[in-house]
Amino acid sequence: MPQADKPKMAVIGLGSMGFGMATSLKRAGFEVTGCDVAAESVARFVKEGGKGAKTPAEAAKTADIVVSVVVNAAQTETILFGESGVAETLAKDAVFISSATMDPDIARRLARQLEATGRHYLDAPISGGAQRAAQGELTVLASGSPAAFAKARPALDAMAAKVYELGDAAGQGAAFKMINQLLAGVHIAAASEAMAFAAKQGLDIRKVYEVITASAGNSWMFENRMPHVLDGDYTPRSAVEIFVKDLGIIQDMARSARFPVPVAAAALQMFLMTSASGMGRDDDASVARMYAKISGAKLPGEAG
Repeated sequence: MPQADKPKMAVIGLGSMGFGMATSLKRAGFEVTGCDVAAESVARFVKEGGKGAKTPAEAAKTADIVVSVVVNAAQTETILFGESGVAETLAKDAVFISSATMDPDIARRLARQLEATGRHYLDAPISGGAQRAAQGELTVLASGSPAAFAKARPALDAMAAKVYELGDAAGQGAAFKMINQLLAGVHIAAASEAMAFAAKQGLDIRKVYEVITASAGNSWMFENRMPHVLDGDYTPRSAVEIFVKDLGIIQDMARSARFPVPVAAAALQMFLMTSASGMGRDDDASVARMYAKISGAKLPGEAG
């Protein structure tokens, strides 16, 4: 049962990550209100003992801490300042924890806008996947004022195994996350290329997986994503479109900084090609399917 003396939580966005985060908060003894554009997600959370709200404003009305777990900056801005946004009802001195991956400049702007109204903003992108979200074992890359950290601490403790405090202003957390996303996107594209190339060579790709995961060429993404290829299962744990977005943000940041990112640019093109062929909402390991389609390589579960 929620404890009366604990801060009240709202989680906006009950997708694979947000639902797990909301569940972790509830398990830690907090009263949690969930909100999502999909009514069935809210109903599922209510069925599991949470509270439900139809709009961000309604969810934030009684909350001390709002956790926003949406896809991008545009959705975050709508949740904050759009019609029925949290800024309409969120109490003064409450904190908004933004977990979306976005351009650091936008994170800084949203923070300035919210802080001007007397609330706190914590820039807190997350890493770890849906399973770690459900277990309360995420990694959080956070930056914000000392007051924002202090207000957000109960939620961070319940949702994360590691919280990196990366600066006293919004934007630093976002910038760290983009470095992670550059590597993650490149590693998925490289893993997909290698696995499809192995298939084209007629190799036993299950044995390839066994050998590579015990060798220097391994990466966390190879080890995590290539089982999807082995099983021919492209149910989206993280969709292709996520990396179209994130590697696109990296291109924008790099162009502004006059910094070359040719490897990340090549990875972006592979995600774009995969999306353009109709696999944008499928698992990001679908890049391997794109390589297979253009090369004639045979992968499990694929026709041809």
